[in-house]
Amino acid sequence: MTSTFSQAADAFFVDFFRHYPVHATEAGNHEHDDRWPDLTDAGSAERVAWLTNQRAQLDAMDGLSREEEIDRRVLRATIDELIFEEEELDEASWSPITYSYLLGGGLFALLSREFAPLEERLASAAGRMEGIAAALEQARANLTSGRGRAVAGFHTEKTIATVPGVADLCRTATEMAADVDTDLRTRVEAAAGTAVEAVDAFVAWLRDELLASAGGDFRLGRELYERKFHHALKATITPAELERRAAAAYDEVRAEMLRLAKDGWSTWIGDEPMPDDPDTLTRRALDAIAVEHPTADELLDFCREEHRRIEAFIRERDLIGLAEEPLQIIWTPPFLRAFGGAMLIPPGPLDKGLDSFFAITPPPEDWTDDQVESMLREYNARSLRILTIHEAVPGHYLQLAWSNRCDSLVRAVFGSGVFAEGWAVYVTQVMMDVGYGADDPALLLAHWKYYLRAITNTLMDIRIHTGTMTEADAMEMMVDGGFQERSEATEKWNRARLSSTQLCSYF
Repeated sequence: MTSTFSQAADAFFVDFFRHYPVHATEAGNHEHDDRWPDLTDAGSAERVAWLTNQRAQLDAMDGLSREEEIDRRVLRATIDELIFEEEELDEASWSPITYSYLLGGGLFALLSREFAPLEERLASAAGRMEGIAAALEQARANLTSGRGRAVAGFHTEKTIATVPGVADLCRTATEMAADVDTDLRTRVEAAAGTAVEAVDAFVAWLRDELLASAGGDFRLGRELYERKFHHALKATITPAELERRAAAAYDEVRAEMLRLAKDGWSTWIGDEPMPDDPDTLTRRALDAIAVEHPTADELLDFCREEHRRIEAFIRERDLIGLAEEPLQIIWTPPFLRAFGGAMLIPPGPLDKGLDSFFAITPPPEDWTDDQVESMLREYNARSLRILTIHEAVPGHYLQLAWSNRCDSLVRAVFGSGVFAEGWAVYVTQVMMDVGYGADDPALLLAHWKYYLRAITNTLMDIRIHTGTMTEADAMEMMVDGGFQERSEATEKWNRARLSSTQLCSYF
């Protein structure tokens, strides 16, 4: 048995990275880049046994320093969450999109960042592509095992739409191998061909066989949701108390938006009389500023330019230390396009200095012109300025760049999602307070609408998964109460059905 906490933590990560090789890649440990986790029942049982043993060893330690005790608590909470995911949540048996995220994430992390020479990364990608057929065969076994919850139909539909993105990554690997040596290129091409065939067959099976019998509910139910809420958010508050606080904030923020709409009425609307109905008044003001937006093709360039403006503003006022790590603003990879919006994909703490990706999801190709316009009105010029603060600087990108420099590997690898989202929401308010966009009062109205979205996210997540909130109920709250465009509300309804608890972390 290891004699010190530091040795125990080092030993923990050696085995953690072995048991969870995709997590290892994403953290920046590249010893297991050529394989997938064991998706069998035996693999799950082995992980749970190891986690249980690690938990007992941590519990037995005493005489720890303050820093070590913090790390121990983080490790214990992480272990408890991982055991919960394996034994109780068991998404592998009822949520097919788990496999889209796993396989897509495992390949994207190898192909997108230059942490090693191209040949080395392609060899690892070939190893993973060679394992995709077996991984998807085990996915079929898990999804037809009959254990626990029934397979969720909506999750199946979204997997059919997104898992082809894994095949796209395999084709990308082939393109990247065009100029490497013949043996490696031949291996990559063969592995990609087999993997693409396996993905295509999996999609056909999902569509033609599994979907018809996938009658499971996307709702977790109160008991399972409350347990996940505790583990995933490391929460000391209950969902019921968070819901109460969010409901109170909902009224407060809407009142502030009404005040701003009245103040800016003459500027944005002109001489038109104000409506008597407060919601109509606020919506009318928001509609007036929503017409100023880039085209869909201009979204990335708009956010790149806004990012430069924000950094210049921060430097001029010496508000916070900026990061030197590269940031790319890109379209969201197809395997992650189950719902719209944007995200920050950071490098792991062991890949310090590599690229972060601020990813924006484009409108789906099958959307009508009206749907695209609805999305662009939601992500109008002011909203995109707020989004860039949230996702890039001084939001997620900056916070995670500094987090990766943490001396504690435990805290760097197992960071707090609640802190990350809370930071991004907090610093957006700070930017407003210090005068960013002070010459444009409409930006403040857009900010409060964005924060109102965080509130409705929370209310919706809790009420969907612990109750019976319907699509009509959710749309009414988001569109009528939250002043969202219908396209945004529809995508958020999709997200709430595919995920649980994470939407609460913004509030």
